[in-house]
Amino acid sequence: MKTKHLIPLLLALFLALPFRAQALDQNEPTIYVIKKGDTLWGLSERFIKDPNYWPNMWSKNSQITNPHFIYPGQKVRIFPDRLEIVPTPNSKTAAAQQKTIKPDIVQEVAEEKLFPIRGNEGFLLENGTKPFGSIISGHHDRVLIGVDDMVYTDIGAINGVKGGEKFAIYKAESAVSHPLTSEIMGKKIVPLGTLQLTDVERTASRAIITRNYQEISPGSYLLPLRENPRREVALKMATIDLKGYIVESATGTGIIADGDIVYIDLGSNHGAEPGNMLYVVRDVKVDQRYAEGRVERLPQELLGALVILETGKKTATALVVKSIDAIYKGDKIVTAPK
Repeated sequence: MKTKHLIPLLLALFLALPFRAQALDQNEPTIYVIKKGDTLWGLSERFIKDPNYWPNMWSKNSQITNPHFIYPGQKVRIFPDRLEIVPTPNSKTAAAQQKTIKPDIVQEVAEEKLFPIRGNEGFLLENGTKPFGSIISGHHDRVLIGVDDMVYTDIGAINGVKGGEKFAIYKAESAVSHPLTSEIMGKKIVPLGTLQLTDVERTASRAIITRNYQEISPGSYLLPLRENPRREVALKMATIDLKGYIVESATGTGIIADGDIVYIDLGSNHGAEPGNMLYVVRDVKVDQRYAEGRVERLPQELLGALVILETGKKTATALVVKSIDAIYKGDKIVTAPK
């Protein structure tokens, strides 16, 4: 009786072995070797079809202190739902790997990620900075002005301009104060549209509205229009350690998420440059009821990332490219979380 029951059992186990082995093979990761030109953004888009995944690697891969800091020869484990950087012992080992390891999976290089500037992001007009001019009235004293309407400005030949020159139109909103220090960072400037000068007198000019994003009215600020306001910014590794704060969002909403434009308290005076990517982090408070003084600081909570699009002297306009959790005005931004 025992043999009679044992044979079917062994047969069942034998038949199950190939399926078990196949299941194990499916869980084995594919190994990809990073080549020159690869980025975490590109690898995420290429292998797991989610270009926004890579910030999730930060908290799981402590050796990645900058999302742009990957190098040829470094290995990546590719699972169906995630990527993992294979740790390397030291820089010498990494250099040796670069010479000895050959890419064994994919020969194509992931494309660099570019971030668009559309020209309607706005910025902070810093203290002491003045607009080039302003709209002083609409044709026939019109208060609400749109495309193809005529307006008059206080920009004239005395300012070195001539007919045909183009200007960007902005609305100045309330002053923005720093969420921690209460220092006035500047006025939030909202893009309204563009105009082109048609007739120029000594101290004034007539112009035509060529584009409008919002309704335009007398008193709107004017600044020289860039030749190519719609352009792209590529990732650029920060050359120095940057630390600052988000001071305001373009929309003024309380919760900030992917795709939102924000203004930060870092500018060219601090070494910030367009293309720099910064982590958004938040300090986690230690509950001393349980730590009893044994723990001084907890690892920072990683909230997301932003890329600087344009810089002023003390402030910059940035695009939030990833939000793992809700981001708020006053959250910290750093080049590397701790």
